[in-house]
Amino acid sequence: MEEISLSTQRAAEIVEITALVQDGVTRSGVREGIVLVYCPHTTAGILINERADPAVAKDLLSFLSDLVPEERPWEHGEGNSPAHVKATLVGTSASVVIETGRLRLGRWQGIFFAEFDGPRERQVWLRILA
Repeated sequence: MEEISLSTQRAAEIVEITALVQDGVTRSGVREGIVLVYCPHTTAGILINERADPAVAKDLLSFLSDLVPEERPWEHGEGNSPAHVKATLVGTSASVVIETGRLRLGRWQGIFFAEFDGPRERQVWLRILA
C-alpha cells in the first residue's frame, strides 16, 4: 500500500493530488489495473472533479458551507460536526482505472483531497491492483 502525506493549510480546502497518485502508480509498476484512493479520516474526503478551473473547487466549498451551516445546533461536542457531515457527503474514496501505467481520467478531471477540519496533517492511502 502506498501512502501520501499532506499538510492542509486552511479549515476547509480542496487540494489536487492527481500527480501524487500518479507517482504512487508509477512506483508500483502496475501497467493495467485500478487504484483505490482512500481517505482514513472522518472530517475529510476524496473526490474527482474538474481540475482546469480552480473556481470549481471554490464553488464546491461554498455550496457545502451553505448546505451544512456552522451555526446549526449540533449534538457532537467537539465542534466539528459540519466537517463530519461534509466528509460524509463527499465520500472517503475514489477508484481510477490505470491504463499503460497512467491514470485514465477524463480530459478535465483531477483527483482531490477535501479538507473540512483543518489545518491538519493528513494521509491518503492508495491500494493499487493489477
